[in-house]
Amino acid sequence: MMAATHIVTLAQRLAGVRGRVSEQAPLGAQTWFRVGGPAELLLRPADVADLAAALAALPPEVPVTVIGAASNLIVRDGGIPGVTVKLARGFGAIERDGDGIIAGAAALDVTVAEFAAAEGLTGLEFLCGIPGSIGGAVAMNAGAYGGDIAGVLDWAEIVARSGELVRLPAARLALAYRHASLPPGGIVVRARLMGHRGEPTVIAARMAEIRSKRETSQPVRARTGGSTFRNPDNAHGMKAWELIEAARCRGLTRGGAQVSELHCNFLINTGGASAADLEGLGEEVRRRVHETSGITLQWEIRRIGVHETAVREARGERS
Repeated sequence: MMAATHIVTLAQRLAGVRGRVSEQAPLGAQTWFRVGGPAELLLRPADVADLAAALAALPPEVPVTVIGAASNLIVRDGGIPGVTVKLARGFGAIERDGDGIIAGAAALDVTVAEFAAAEGLTGLEFLCGIPGSIGGAVAMNAGAYGGDIAGVLDWAEIVARSGELVRLPAARLALAYRHASLPPGGIVVRARLMGHRGEPTVIAARMAEIRSKRETSQPVRARTGGSTFRNPDNAHGMKAWELIEAARCRGLTRGGAQVSELHCNFLINTGGASAADLEGLGEEVRRRVHETSGITLQWEIRRIGVHETAVREARGERS
């Protein structure tokens, strides 16, 4: 973590920000897992211009991390060094644009799906089954229930680390399974999603079907973070949850963390978990799956920040 004097210097560089800048800002309560340490500096820009000016004011060597709805995220117990950007009110606008929708990065996926449905546009129903926001959905090419961002994205506006605002067509992002090639350090701020005219009753029925499937198959009311691991490419065509099931990890615990009994590709904070419990449990699942199948699962949940032990060691403290 950075020295206190360096943090003060960074805060001074951001003095002209119209949004909010907070030092040692708690992040755990903002994540769906409800765990994690603080951000050394938390920046909540007022709008795109404010974000661009803030990034331009920061030295290029300063680490910048962006968080959205924090639904598919583990913030490690030692917190996040440098500047953490939280996109909120100034990035949540949604509007119709012909047969498409233009949505700000902070707009929730489910809200965009509902807006499209109200406008009689189909093709975006899958978003109601994804817990998160549009910025994160673009950054990881989120998908569920037969749809993904790659199939509907027209363009995305991105603020580069230099502060420059660019608009890139979907083809420039090389969208692949749970992956988008954003400019280094770039932050998605707005995107245009394509739909087409549909029958409102059919759209509503599809969204109701997705919600029902999600409610009955996933631990949606628990402190969880969405799918933990990506579905791997393997000769047997087994999905991540099937590999986890075969490795007998359903219900496995570590501290206050548990592999969901309902859907074993979900981790749960049962109430007293730390980020280390959750990440450690995930690594144990990966070890057991590899041991039984030879397949190495890849994390889909983002794990960011530093471990608490590393912070203590840097301070010369004993664990």
